[in-house]
Amino acid sequence: MLTALLPLAQGEFEFMAAELVQGTAKLCYQLRFTENNKLQIVDLVEIVRFPGAPDLSSLTPARALAANRALALLQVLAGTSYYKAMVPPNILAALPLSPALAELATSVYTEGLAEFAYQNKLKLSPKFEAGEALTPAPVLGLSARALVALGGGKDSLVSVEALKRAGTSACAVWIGRSELIAATAKASGLPMLNISREIAPDLFSLNARGALNGHVPVTAINSAILSLAAILYDYDQVIFSNERSASAATLMHEGAAINHQWSKGQAFESAFSTLLRREVAADLAYFSLLRPYSELAVTQKFAAIDTYDALFSSCNRNFRILADKPTSRWCGQCPKCHFVFLALAPFVAKPRLLKIFGRNLLDDIDLAPEFEALMEWNGAQKPFECVGEALESRAAFFQLSERADWREDALIQHFAKHIAPQVEKPDLAVLLAPDAVALARLPKLMQLALI
Repeated sequence: MLTALLPLAQGEFEFMAAELVQGTAKLCYQLRFTENNKLQIVDLVEIVRFPGAPDLSSLTPARALAANRALALLQVLAGTSYYKAMVPPNILAALPLSPALAELATSVYTEGLAEFAYQNKLKLSPKFEAGEALTPAPVLGLSARALVALGGGKDSLVSVEALKRAGTSACAVWIGRSELIAATAKASGLPMLNISREIAPDLFSLNARGALNGHVPVTAINSAILSLAAILYDYDQVIFSNERSASAATLMHEGAAINHQWSKGQAFESAFSTLLRREVAADLAYFSLLRPYSELAVTQKFAAIDTYDALFSSCNRNFRILADKPTSRWCGQCPKCHFVFLALAPFVAKPRLLKIFGRNLLDDIDLAPEFEALMEWNGAQKPFECVGEALESRAAFFQLSERADWREDALIQHFAKHIAPQVEKPDLAVLLAPDAVALARLPKLMQLALI
């Protein structure tokens, strides 16, 4: 077993060659370490397939250059999945990274892996060698249309409907083989694109031998995949659906913020979009359409849409790579199910919500500790999940405690009796109002479609 070796006191992680041929990207990495006085070399190859994409040889020189730079960006960000297996002290690259990419990589490998480090009791200090600055990104003349990322949940569907109202030419795109996401994409009525990502199988072999495992910044990796896709398929916008609540820390540890959703937050979005414009494609925009809004505001908008009630799911257990999937779209046991149910309850008619979930999660007193954690009540820690801020959960409970159709349910009574008298009632209007600065950053037609 490898456990005694981890994290490695010596060893190397290297970005090897990356290639893109006829729509198939191969991202190659190598781990080198000593085990039982013998040098061990593990080659790891991840494959990302872009169906029907043109080969680089058929692109203009400027687009081929942009695609190769996007490929390098993708290789570096996807490398978090393999670096974390052993956390070697030395990180090497076949070609030096640009100073801007080295800076972004340092953030992604520290902030994006902060939860992984916390869970495994590690101190991460990755160092990336920087070479010369790249020439400015070319203007590609990309077509005025958007790739909108779908994740199967409510947020991206709110974005889809807003884009349709704005008259934006958009394509629903998702990564992986989820039938659930495919069904929501089909229901959207948009053109569809499904990109596949195959994790290097040797990573799972390392995990079976005791290699380290944990949360990686998946949104950062998916952002790089879709940026490359935009160049290959000719789109000038990559749109995600991350709300402003995603920027809030999950917890503070030794004076540092640890955020499960770091790669969904504003800091990553700003750094990533800036690098794209400066080094990859000057006319490629990357942004989150829902950034001006809280989670509660997004659920309020979703409540006005019933098209996807029988299709959507925000339960992350549906999207696990290896573990068993739930038998229904909502497991009802995870923090994501709990938060989404709670956040929708103030805005969705109760019979409709119970039909969506198949049960009333707020009438199960055994779930009190889980909902208290969402409120960070009595010292409880907010779960490492994509859930809203504690103030949002408290605001939702206050609203429901004042509603005749909800106040008899077990958890609402528990809240009214034990928690409400001891906490300040949040201002729901403030939580639902869009952030004016973030809203102003969006294209005008999208602003109007959201409001």
